[in-house]
Amino acid sequence: MNAIYILWLRELKRYSRSKAQVLASLGQPLLYLLVLGFGLSPVFQKAGNGSYLQFVAPGVIGMTVLFSSVFSGIGLLWDRQFGFLKETLVAPVPRTMVMIGKTLGGATVATIQGTLVMIVCLVAGFRPVNWLELPLAFLFMILTAIVFAGLGMAIGSMLKDMQGFQLIMNFLVMPIFFLSGALFPLAGLPAVLSFVTRIDPLTYGIDGLRGALIHAGQFEVLLNLGVLGGVAVLFLALGGYMFSKIQL
Repeated sequence: MNAIYILWLRELKRYSRSKAQVLASLGQPLLYLLVLGFGLSPVFQKAGNGSYLQFVAPGVIGMTVLFSSVFSGIGLLWDRQFGFLKETLVAPVPRTMVMIGKTLGGATVATIQGTLVMIVCLVAGFRPVNWLELPLAFLFMILTAIVFAGLGMAIGSMLKDMQGFQLIMNFLVMPIFFLSGALFPLAGLPAVLSFVTRIDPLTYGIDGLRGALIHAGQFEVLLNLGVLGGVAVLFLALGGYMFSKIQL
């Protein structure tokens, strides 16, 4: 457990010391929130769906958690390139503990960034329906972060160069984001698109956030929690297996 804590703490310290990373991580969410939130709000209101800013804010928070957690796998490639990973793997601790520590560190960083974006949303005019349900929203953020941090670690364990990681991540992350319902309602979709959104793990994270924050979720809370919990276990197991096979 001490190894997990040390690696978790290392990820947090590396994030807190990179002020540029903290500021840059807010750029894309602000773009979606302000441009789409205010730009499409009149169209959304004319359709009788209320404020688009209220609708899109949980999606932007989920997007931030997704990108931050998945791209935490890049840290594994940096550690491989500069020799830190070799020093870590020769330590007398199981590789699974090393992987869990790095994954939880990446998930914690992603949750912090999601919290920062939530604060920005509140400043922009977003208001939760019930403030007492904020802990449930944070639970969905944490589970979503663990799911995609595990995925990022699994893919990062298979690759040896930055270019390959970025190509695969862009190929996976953008469809995951756009098919999650972050920017559009899930009700009334064509059958094929509805099926695709339902097999997207991020769908359940954003739907859980939307249900907790504005009471506009399409699925039951327990279903969202169950799917995210199951996928988190699956991706952690996959990440642990791939990490155990790393050859330096």
